[in-house]
Amino acid sequence: MRGELAEFVGDVFGSVSRRDQRRWGECYMRGLMLDGRRKSIQPMAERLPDGNMQALQQFVSQSTWDETPVRRRIAQRLTEAVVPQVWVVDDVSFPKCGTASPGVARQYCGALGKRANCQVAVSVHAATDTASCPLQWRLYLPREWAEDPARCARAGIPEPVEHREKWRLALDIIDELAGWDLAVPVVVADAGYGQSTPFRLALHERGLGYVVAVTGREVAQRVDAVPHRPGYGGLGPPTLPRYRTAAVPVAELATDRGRAAFTPVTWREGSKGPMTSHFRVLAIRPAGKEAAKAAQEAGGGRNCWDGVLPMETLPVEWPQDQPAPTDFWMSDLPVSTPVADLVRWAKMRWRIEHDYRELKHGLGLDHFEGRTWRGWHHHVTLVTAAQAFLTLRRLDPKAPTPA
Repeated sequence: MRGELAEFVGDVFGSVSRRDQRRWGECYMRGLMLDGRRKSIQPMAERLPDGNMQALQQFVSQSTWDETPVRRRIAQRLTEAVVPQVWVVDDVSFPKCGTASPGVARQYCGALGKRANCQVAVSVHAATDTASCPLQWRLYLPREWAEDPARCARAGIPEPVEHREKWRLALDIIDELAGWDLAVPVVVADAGYGQSTPFRLALHERGLGYVVAVTGREVAQRVDAVPHRPGYGGLGPPTLPRYRTAAVPVAELATDRGRAAFTPVTWREGSKGPMTSHFRVLAIRPAGKEAAKAAQEAGGGRNCWDGVLPMETLPVEWPQDQPAPTDFWMSDLPVSTPVADLVRWAKMRWRIEHDYRELKHGLGLDHFEGRTWRGWHHHVTLVTAAQAFLTLRRLDPKAPTPA
């Protein structure tokens, strides 16, 4: 395995010109993959026979090697091996003490389930039912950091990095991955991204299919609703077309025909047997100010728009043991798309929880103790490389099966 790791490092770190940097990259990855509760630099250096704390610290926090070509090569190798059915957009938090680490602020921390002092990173993962891996990362920079140039300079944050909403960071990653000539499959995201109308519209404008989670409180018109245009009296601008029926929550639209409209669907084989629940797929017209504004702009402006809201597909899950539907998704894929495919793609987010569990608990993703922008990105790249190597080992049919 040591020889296979050396071959892997030689490939993905081929853009790193210095031999000693590639050597410390391989050493750091071994430290991440070996046993040990803490995967920060000092305990790893003490466990490794060739470990050198000062050299590893300099390689990760100060060395100027560019992590982007490394991540690109990792993404190319993994998408060839995994052949993803979906790209999953998600974010992960890192609880922190102090205020010096780049991007740290008091914000919602998913790892703790509450607001706390933490860093947050947005990631995009390639996933199938059998394997997954992160392709690219963006560290979220809260507004308070973007408004304090001196603080950014102390953390080594390069210009012109600025505050961008998480959904915009996700789009930046997707655009970058597409620029790496990676084929974009169906995009999947949780409700933190799915309930953002601009995010869904941006995916649609890029010609990307998506299945993103939303809440049952999202409002919409029925698919057969028709807007009414009042007559023009000749005074002032013409009145915009309006729906005479009020938009209602999608939870209400989904249950208008009761349980009889929901059919059983099995989407994968779980550890305890087939995973099955009841689903319904219907067409709707998402409403709200942002949806109407976007439809108006797409329709040629105020005077040309016919008032019709675009149609989307709404998969809904209603488990047999629940009194009401529990999960909702929106998709720009045709309503005729097989419900089994829509459900399988929507449910594939479970693979990302597997990724985060391995990245954090096994490979020390959140163990980095440095306080620089460069150091954080180098550490995350090395953790991604270690997870990619392990994923390729698991997918290798010649790999020995543990007893």
